[in-house]
Amino acid sequence: MFFKSKIKKIVHVEGMSCSHCVDHVKSALESVDGISSVKVDLNSKTAVVKCLQEINNSDIEAAVKDAGYEVTSIEEG
Repeated sequence: MFFKSKIKKIVHVEGMSCSHCVDHVKSALESVDGISSVKVDLNSKTAVVKCLQEINNSDIEAAVKDAGYEVTSIEEG
């Protein structure tokens, strides 16, 4: 059974400087319940997160912070 992601958020992340940082942020965000996919772009310093349900921005911020990075803003996309 397939579930279509209903919600898209664009997370602006500071502190990433290499592909290892991208992998670390991606892994951290994928660990948040309800997130179905994550695409992190080093050049724009953003992560596009697709969610199966509404996710609190504070949960996203906490996951990124625990990985050692800072969320500067989150946009609904």
